[in-house]
Amino acid sequence: MGTLAGAALVGGTPAGAAPGWTAVAPGVTYRQYDVTAAAGVTHVHLLSADLTDAHVRLGLLSPGAVAARDTVSHMAGRQKAVAGVNGDFFNISEAQHPGVAPTGASVGPAIADGRILKGAVPDAQRFGPALPPGTHTTAVLGVGADGRAHLDDLSLTGSVVIAGRRTPLGGLNQYALPENSVGAYTRVWGSASRVRATCGSDTERAAPCSADTYEVTVRHGRVVSASARPGSGPVAFGTTVLVGREAGAQRLRALAEGARVSVRYALTSGRGVAYRFALGGYPVLSGGQPLPGLDTRASAVRTAVGLAHGGRTVYLVALDGARSYRTGMTIAEVAHLLAGLGATEGFSLDGGGSSTLVARPPGAASVTVRNHPSDGSERPVANGIGVFTR
Repeated sequence: MGTLAGAALVGGTPAGAAPGWTAVAPGVTYRQYDVTAAAGVTHVHLLSADLTDAHVRLGLLSPGAVAARDTVSHMAGRQKAVAGVNGDFFNISEAQHPGVAPTGASVGPAIADGRILKGAVPDAQRFGPALPPGTHTTAVLGVGADGRAHLDDLSLTGSVVIAGRRTPLGGLNQYALPENSVGAYTRVWGSASRVRATCGSDTERAAPCSADTYEVTVRHGRVVSASARPGSGPVAFGTTVLVGREAGAQRLRALAEGARVSVRYALTSGRGVAYRFALGGYPVLSGGQPLPGLDTRASAVRTAVGLAHGGRTVYLVALDGARSYRTGMTIAEVAHLLAGLGATEGFSLDGGGSSTLVARPPGAASVTVRNHPSDGSERPVANGIGVFTR
């Protein structure tokens, strides 16, 4: 572990533009500084959002569909955020499945403005570094109806009811479905192909695509069409597309055109919180202590979130990817960095070329990229965390 020299210089919530901080908007401040970690010096970009300010809120930055990507600066500009960072890991490549295009969809659950967008893919189907022991793709960072930020788990619960018989719903707008399951796709999925949902397995992301699939289109509660292979294209308003694999495909094959079908779903919070906003990643800090088993070897450019003061203060962190600062930090070092800021809970987001932090300069009408992304320019990503003022 390095000295994390710069971390000791930051602590607590700055009042306005405290020394070393720049005011982005009332209740939102920004600073940058160097940290000496095990692999060398890295440059930290840090946003602080005060959720006790009634004018400050966090929300999901979205490209407009679950299966789509966009840059953080463009999403923030379109949604009028004053600052933000990139979000969840996502389906970025499909080299193991020839002919199958990556969807760009995120790994974990997502909620925007209180609306459920998607569930989490199976653990083995995720992209990104290995999860810390005991954590799952259902892990989220969210802001509840109480106005506080929380770390939580959101599990999909739902069913498909056919002629009074209930089948568990295995997925919602996900790029990967559990084996033998049925998943639902709504208009928020976008136009990407749904074939990827039937590829991989519950134990291996690179496993072959299923040879036993079936898709049914339900409009206003009745089956209107079916296909042996998952399709693509936009899902119309009032329409749900059901995709089945293996045993799930067999259940869908029994449906005749005109059959009545109802689909119900929810994301169940492990903490019993109703969320206005949530997105996936994985926890690294709990009760002010790094989680056991965090990696101490691989240094990389990172994006992370720290929660302080009972979730009333949120720190958004992105490391610099410029050549002189590309040594990065290990996940264990990120957890210590967040603790040094005064955070009691910490959450890791997508890193590497995805790491991006944007904020409005004083007096400006739009955000600019504050860190230097590793790819030399912004990478389009699945979603992000936006900081909004009103």
